Amino acid sequence: MPNRDLIRLSEVSVIFDDKPVLDNINLNLHDDCITTLIGPNGAGKTTLVRVVLGLLKPSQGNLWHAPDLRIGYMPQKLHVDNTLPLTVHRFMCIPKKIEKGVISDSLAAVGARHLLSSSLHDLSGGEMQRVLLARALLREPRLLVLDEPVQGVDINGQIELYNLIARIRRERKLGVLMISHDLHLVMAATDHVVCLNHHVCCSGHPETVSNDPSFRELFGPAQANALALYNHHHDHRHTIHGDVVCEHSHSSSCKGH
Repeated sequence: MPNRDLIRLSEVSVIFDDKPVLDNINLNLHDDCITTLIGPNGAGKTTLVRVVLGLLKPSQGNLWHAPDLRIGYMPQKLHVDNTLPLTVHRFMCIPKKIEKGVISDSLAAVGARHLLSSSLHDLSGGEMQRVLLARALLREPRLLVLDEPVQGVDINGQIELYNLIARIRRERKLGVLMISHDLHLVMAATDHVVCLNHHVCCSGHPETVSNDPSFRELFGPAQANALALYNHHHDHRHTIHGDVVCEHSHSSSCKGH
């Protein structure tokens, strides 16, 4: 069954103070597909996400959303005043009260049900990211937008989170748009890569992008070669518990963009 479009950006540009931040962006986001935005700082990734979320109107071009599209958003960081007593349960109820059972089920989906009554201030980096992901799932979205979802997490925790995101995508047939700066891990954690530097430099399967001249020019040959080598030899996957499972074939239901 072909993937269904969730969002289409057609020739989208965003201009701030006569300076183009996004220039002629064409991008389709599909269900059952993980798309990852990469690019240097200041490349326009956050601006593009704001356009996708409907928080920013393009200066030019068109944005189309599938009818009744529900989007779950996971921010990069959450700053909570240390003097504010806030449990996970109370945090999940912001801005409106949600049944405890619904919250518990959402936390269970990310392996964090046991954190329901915990103080938000006592959570580790990995636990906080799971809570933020659970909160994004509360709306039962068709599209998840994740801004640096493994921020502040150690390498093993990053692998677990990426695998968790992949599992949620498979089970719920969600579309996922993810911003990532960790180019090495993202090679094994995504279906489609969009390399952005105010415009789309290149896009496609991770291995294809890592060999694209535009990518190599932007990130340098050493980084590009390391990524290509990582992708070629990454013939295994990690379970949610960090165990290694060998794989000799890879498949994806994500069609080309």
